[in-house]
Amino acid sequence: MTEEPTRSDLEAVDKLNTSYKLLREEIAKVIVGQEHVLEEILIAIFCRGHCLLVGVPGLAKTLMVHTAAQVLSLSFKRIQFTPDLMPADITGTEILQETSTGERVFRFMHGPIFANIILADEINRTPPKTQAALLEAMQEHHVTSGNETFALEEPFFVLATQNPIEQEGTYPLPEAQLDRFMFNILVDYPQRHEELQIMKMTTTTHVPKLEKMLTAREILALQEIVRKVPVADHVYEYAADLAIGTRPGENAQAFIQEWVSWGAGPRASQYLTLGAKARAVLNGRYYATTEDVRAVAPPVLRHRVLTNFNAESEGVTSDSIIARLLEETPTRSAKTAR
Repeated sequence: MTEEPTRSDLEAVDKLNTSYKLLREEIAKVIVGQEHVLEEILIAIFCRGHCLLVGVPGLAKTLMVHTAAQVLSLSFKRIQFTPDLMPADITGTEILQETSTGERVFRFMHGPIFANIILADEINRTPPKTQAALLEAMQEHHVTSGNETFALEEPFFVLATQNPIEQEGTYPLPEAQLDRFMFNILVDYPQRHEELQIMKMTTTTHVPKLEKMLTAREILALQEIVRKVPVADHVYEYAADLAIGTRPGENAQAFIQEWVSWGAGPRASQYLTLGAKARAVLNGRYYATTEDVRAVAPPVLRHRVLTNFNAESEGVTSDSIIARLLEETPTRSAKTAR
């Protein structure tokens, strides 16, 4: 059951809405454009989700995440994934140390994953064993070494990048592992006027000073408030309709049957609902709408809708399928909800 927000919760929502506007202004001191990318990253953070960023090199993905960590007062670590990276290089390892009494004991040395925000750069360049170590930490929020378990810092958020144009020597994430990411965010080239502004900002000695907007404790409290946001039954049903609508079967629409081999699982409807709640709160509303669900549908569904040979031969992408699904799935109202 969804809890009704209390007065203090509503005040916190107002604070988050104000902080969100200030966050956008602060990040804009460093990052030009990419508004939808920043919005989706912040939505995922307040939903306790992880993101997969897909874009060609040089689009400031690393700088964007580092800047967001700075204004949110969160610790940040970047892990460059390479073919020779081992699981212990991420999680940490036990080393043998000698105590003051001469006794030798094993002590766990924390790896770079012990931070609030992790940038897993080019995750598809490392073998599956190392990918699995990261994904286990993402799911469980802890690292196990020997007989001991070490909790990760909260809030904990992983942003992994993939280079879509580099295919040789890569290990693409299996669909079951892709499903662990809340969002698949596309980072596109800047527009011409944005590129001119980037040139002017980055070819001088000016270094912008960033103000810190929120603390880790405040972010954890706001994550709890997001989950309390009320959702009407017709909004739940619309999110379910979208997720179920991606699955080929007897009741599927003709274009889904023709172009989709596998559709989205239950995590999709969960993330559609949570994403809608967070988007509503960031925009100062205390309730989620079907429009919020529609807004988060592309990043939630694009890595969960697997196209078949027919789609590939016709140049149909998962994004075009999602766009058509949004057009042909009617939004419900409170009156028409079952």
